[in-house]
Amino acid sequence: MATTTRRESPIFPALVVIGLALVLALLPGRYRLTPEGVPFVASLTLAIPMLLAGFAPGDPRWARLERYAAVIVLPLAAFLQAALLAVLLRDMISGHSGISGLSLLTTSVTIWAINLLIFAIGYWMLDRGGPAGRATGWQGRADFSFPRGDASEGFPEDWQPIFADYLALAFNTSSAFSPTDVLPLTPRAKMLMMVQSCISLVTVITVAARAINILGT
Repeated sequence: MATTTRRESPIFPALVVIGLALVLALLPGRYRLTPEGVPFVASLTLAIPMLLAGFAPGDPRWARLERYAAVIVLPLAAFLQAALLAVLLRDMISGHSGISGLSLLTTSVTIWAINLLIFAIGYWMLDRGGPAGRATGWQGRADFSFPRGDASEGFPEDWQPIFADYLALAFNTSSAFSPTDVLPLTPRAKMLMMVQSCISLVTVITVAARAINILGT
């Protein structure tokens, strides 16, 4: 029988979702691929159900709405990120004279941050049935194996990862381009980490390196 635990606060994840729109707003004008305001509408489409599901855990409708919103918003954000990176690489290859080293650098940092935030939210929504599943004693195959301390170190036996753990997982994947202390266990988790690492690798190696080279000359 599933046991019910207290669901983690949705405020931090919701702020990260809104922060994703703020990061997109920092892009240079030429690389804003959507009309102004669209990123904020999309972020609120996900952030509001997340808050409702977190503060009303007894109502399964909000948890379903949260997952439906994530299924729509996160893939769209990932597609936008891939399109942005493709446009930036195209401009680099064509030698577009309007691109400065500073624009390249700020855009590459923005893409890297978007990559981090999208996958942090995605891992949090996917693993162990998502936040609702982890709060209700979800039984099934976990997507990630987190290192755990033992009882002598003050860690409870029913410990569950929270959003900060998935944010650290996404940061390490974007920085090290490979698993670190958290191991992917399922094919979908491995594929997602591969995609995140590839995007981060292309962004850092090609775009950021080129920007630094221009600024240094």
